[in-house]
Amino acid sequence: MKAMILAAGKGTRLKPYTDHKPKAMVEINGITMLGHQINYLTYYGVDEIIINVHHFPGQIKDFIRNQNYKIRIEFSDEQDELLDTGGGLKKASWFFDDGKPFFLVGVDIFTNLNLESMYNHHLRHNPLATLAVKKRDSTRDFLIDQNNVLCGWKNNITGEQVISRKSETGLTNIGFSVVHVIHPRIFSMVTETGPFTLTSLYLRLAGDHTILAYPHNNDQWFEFGRTENLLNENLLSETLKIQQLFL
Repeated sequence: MKAMILAAGKGTRLKPYTDHKPKAMVEINGITMLGHQINYLTYYGVDEIIINVHHFPGQIKDFIRNQNYKIRIEFSDEQDELLDTGGGLKKASWFFDDGKPFFLVGVDIFTNLNLESMYNHHLRHNPLATLAVKKRDSTRDFLIDQNNVLCGWKNNITGEQVISRKSETGLTNIGFSVVHVIHPRIFSMVTETGPFTLTSLYLRLAGDHTILAYPHNNDQWFEFGRTENLLNENLLSETLKIQQLFL
């Protein structure tokens, strides 16, 4: 089973921790973010991973080499141009050559979401992509219908809204957990070039293709892309419990 870890960001919101290291190498409870994500994915049977890199890429490559993981790990180098989530996945598309759905996760996300259950849900329904979502406070939400089909997006600060798919049932706001299961047939539909977000791609495709939300409201979910979360002792304590699940 294959997966991609998004690790190319500059970690701007994590300064000064990222002044001399990439976000992926920032430690949470003594374990690097990247190390935890690899533990999480391999716990559920992933044995081939590609990692995109941009900010201090040599540190990430050295870490992987020194850990001597017993799985295949490749890199997608974005040193020349940071491609955002969509462009990053497009550049790494060569890796997903087996025709099977794959995971994509953000390096700074910590959750006890059961990836096996999510993957099986994706296989049963065969959408273009399945996106983990959770009811939580968020500045931006996906808009889904009562069948958990992605229909749009809303910025809760500015009020900006995009509707990609009409619904007769009304729409529900829900936060995106940055965990995806994606079918590789999506690559034939990508017309965007340069840097672009996966959210913009999903919204463009949602009108003609089924993209499913996968609610996991009873799971824990934390994001460590911000400095204040690294200083939150309660958050670190809860995250430690998640880390220990996948050691």
